[in-house]
Amino acid sequence: MRGAAPGPGPAEGPADGLGLLSASELPTGRRRRRSALAAEESLPATETDGAEAAAHGGTAAFTPANRTGAATRTGARRSRDGAGRSRASRRGAQDGDAAPARESKRAAAEESADPEARARDICLRLLTGAAKTRKQLADALRKREIPEDVADGVLTRLEEVGLIDDAAFAAAWVESRHAVRGLSRRALAQELRTKGVAADLVEQAVAQLDHDDETEAAQALVERKLRSTRGLDPQARMRRLVGMLARRGYSEGLAFRVVRTAIDEEGAAETEE
Repeated sequence: MRGAAPGPGPAEGPADGLGLLSASELPTGRRRRRSALAAEESLPATETDGAEAAAHGGTAAFTPANRTGAATRTGARRSRDGAGRSRASRRGAQDGDAAPARESKRAAAEESADPEARARDICLRLLTGAAKTRKQLADALRKREIPEDVADGVLTRLEEVGLIDDAAFAAAWVESRHAVRGLSRRALAQELRTKGVAADLVEQAVAQLDHDDETEAAQALVERKLRSTRGLDPQARMRRLVGMLARRGYSEGLAFRVVRTAIDEEGAAETEE
């Protein structure tokens, strides 16, 4: 008779009895995977879901925890943007305040300067742009509240060095205004008197024009305007052309004579054609 089968051996540990290995006996790769699984199980649900979604190429679920983090980041960005705008606003306000301050400082420096130096600077600035009469400069100094005696001294000195010359100013004025605008001697004399030129200097300046010069200038003005009046009745045409010459200072007699001659010559030319 055969002997009975040997009985089971002594009881072994749970892992050995089930054929399992302890973590220390696992290969290195499997130990790493088990550690990763354990760490994943310890994460909160929201973080686990996000990690899984990211691992599979998806997007993490927008959970309340995610919203809290996003809100925190958005708030931080807004805070930084607000701080930047605030700094820019402060810089703009400082620049805006600086401009009036500079103007006030410049005005204060001008006021505190020597009146004679101020008067001289004002005159030189005005003379840089164009020639001025003594009266024009005196009016400018009075508006700047330069004392009258100081202004007179400065203006006299400028006359002595040739920077103020009313005679030369009047002569140049008559030549330019007569050539460009066709003004008569009477109109030119009125303009010079308005600018403060002395009567004898005015007479001397307009004397460079004679009656023939005025007649030629009037004829040139009428010739330029004659074509634009065609189609009007003769009386209306005459009034318009005579009025144009009168506004430039020509006498009524000269104006009528020049206009009538121009209209007659125009009619004769049309008849010949």
